[in-house]
Order: sequence, then structure tokens, then C-alpha cells
Amino acid sequence: MTYKTLAAACALWASAASAQTVPYPPPQNVLQLEARGTVEVQQDLLVMNLTTAREGADAAVVQTQLKTALDAALNEARKNAQPGQLDVRTGNFALYPRHGRDGKMSGWQGTAELVLEGRDFPRITQTAGRIQTMTLGGVSFGLSREQRNKVEGEAQAQAIERFKARAAELAKGFGFSGYTLREVSVNASEPGFQPRPRMMAMEAKAALADAAVPVEAGKSAVTVTVSGSVQLR
Repeated sequence: MTYKTLAAACALWASAASAQTVPYPPPQNVLQLEARGTVEVQQDLLVMNLTTAREGADAAVVQTQLKTALDAALNEARKNAQPGQLDVRTGNFALYPRHGRDGKMSGWQGTAELVLEGRDFPRITQTAGRIQTMTLGGVSFGLSREQRNKVEGEAQAQAIERFKARAAELAKGFGFSGYTLREVSVNASEPGFQPRPRMMAMEAKAALADAAVPVEAGKSAVTVTVSGSVQLR
């Protein structure tokens, strides 16, 4: 390698090293924004939890009793099952020892659960009313996937328009003619199931006599948040 070639190579290396150590200037005239869109919608999904409990001295007997009660409930529920309208599934099935005040094991106790879920409220409540081997343990309401997706789209459009309007308003307030979008993220809330008060669920147990259990759904609020940064120009 000649002296000139070596000198040129050293100069290039020094230039590259220098470029790597020079920090980028911080962004100027950048705003961080956030906007939300919220839409309230009628709950269209009903979940009913039916339960039963057994206890005795023999674990195998208690387990058999629970299984018999659950099988009978399943057979009755499946008569009216329809995808999306009334879905049937088993829930918790537990068997554990029972202890007396002296701490010694005195027997066994267990519980079984059946879940009725769907959008057809009359079908679900009437089915629950016909099940005689289990009692109503809880009632909750929520949104079906179809309803949630529809409402999320409306809330998202609302949030985006509010984000754009806020960005334009702030750009004008700071003396700029407009803005360009730098980065953005969109997040949707997941509304959970809303249970009925426990007292109301307990009162409904007495109504299980081959008749529909009275229920009334409320509303859920779906919120979409749009956040990000804009470059004022």
C-alpha cells in the first residue's frame, strides 16, 4: 500500500468515526398528542353460571353425585344449544377434603359448574329455568365479538378525527400552517363482563322452576385511544 493510499484510508476511517460520534440534533417543533373516542352500546351477551355442591364421607360418592348432577344439566342444556345464541360449556369442577374444628379431616365436599352463554336471552333464561339439578350462581353481561368489533370501528374513527382536529388546532395556535404525522399508535379498551349484584343472583335461584329467569342488560362503553407525535410545519 502506498503512502497516499494509506493516508486516504486513514482519512476515511477518521471521517466515519467522527460521524458516528456526532449526536443527531433533537427534533424540533414536535408535539405529542392523545385523543379518545368512546361509544356506548347495549350489551348483547348474557352469561349464566349454574352451580351445585355436594358433601359426604366418601370422595368417590361425592364425585359421582356431582357428575350425575352435571350430566343431567348438560343433557337439558344441549337440547336448546345453538352456536352464538346459546353455547354450553362446563366450568369449575372441584373436590377437596373438609376439616372439622379440630383440624382433622371429616369428609369431602365438591362443586360443579355449568356455563350458559350467548346472545339469545330468552333461550338462555328458559333453559336455565328447566335445569333442576343445579342452581343459579351468577349472571353477567358483556359484548359479543361482532358487537365489539363494530363499536370499536366507530370509536376509532371518532378518536382519529379528534386527533387530527387537535393537531391542526395546536399547529395554528403555535403559528404553523399545518403538520405532518410522525408516529401513531391505536389502542382499544376491552370491556369486561359486568356481573349482576350478588343479592339479585341469589334471589333468582328461587325463580328456577321451569320458567325464564328475569334479566335486564345494561350498556358497555368501548374506548379507543389514538396517541402519537406530529411535526409542525
